[in-house]
Amino acid sequence: MEPGLEELMPRLLPVDDCDLAEDFDPTVPPRTPQEYLKRVQIEAARCPDVVVAQIDPKKLRKKQTVNISISGCQPAPEGYSPTLKWQQQQVANFSAVRQSLNKHRNHWRSQHLDSNVTMPKSEDEEGWKKFCLGERVYSEIDTLSDAENLGIDYIKVGFPPLLSIVSRMNQATVTSVLEYLISWFGEKKFTPELGRWLYALLACLEKPLLPEAHSLIRQLARRCSEVRVLEENKNEEQISALNLLICLVSRYFDQRDLADEPS
Repeated sequence: MEPGLEELMPRLLPVDDCDLAEDFDPTVPPRTPQEYLKRVQIEAARCPDVVVAQIDPKKLRKKQTVNISISGCQPAPEGYSPTLKWQQQQVANFSAVRQSLNKHRNHWRSQHLDSNVTMPKSEDEEGWKKFCLGERVYSEIDTLSDAENLGIDYIKVGFPPLLSIVSRMNQATVTSVLEYLISWFGEKKFTPELGRWLYALLACLEKPLLPEAHSLIRQLARRCSEVRVLEENKNEEQISALNLLICLVSRYFDQRDLADEPS
């Protein structure tokens, strides 16, 4: 270290030069306090002034920009605000679903998946979007041909959040898939396939929430409130689904500032 840096980096615990034996070897374990302090001084002097971390760009996640909003949810359209009794009942139902899932998780995890079910890897964002939503929604195809209507093709319509599937997902995967679908929802319309998966993933989310999950579910509630305001046809079933997700985020996961207040 250059002598001129001493003034900028004063010693917190100044140590005078120690009188050590001529045969002092800094490479062997110190035998006295003086030898230990001398060894620390020697090691500190050998440290480089600047250290550059070697980062593998491939390990950096995509889309690292985070949009943070401190605003609450937009009020429900007039005549569509859920009652407090309804919200309390939804929270009770949701709590029962979570308890049942936790109780029987090992059983459902042990069940064999159908041969056509291949769960994507946790980091495969596009794979999970197609898996949950199906190629029809993913590719924004409005209608199915008559031949496709004759049977269920889960590749096209998406796999439902079966207990045998969600029970195999650890918390890291649950959070990742939740992030993928909320990101999708931020630019796309709400669909029943999306709603089913969001409900199931919330049911799998462990409390207390990790900071990342906390931010995600708040983002979800705000997006739900935006979509229901913009709902032109005021589809009662869809608004009810959006109300439900807002209710669970705000009242079950204790984000009360986002709750719908009964009129």
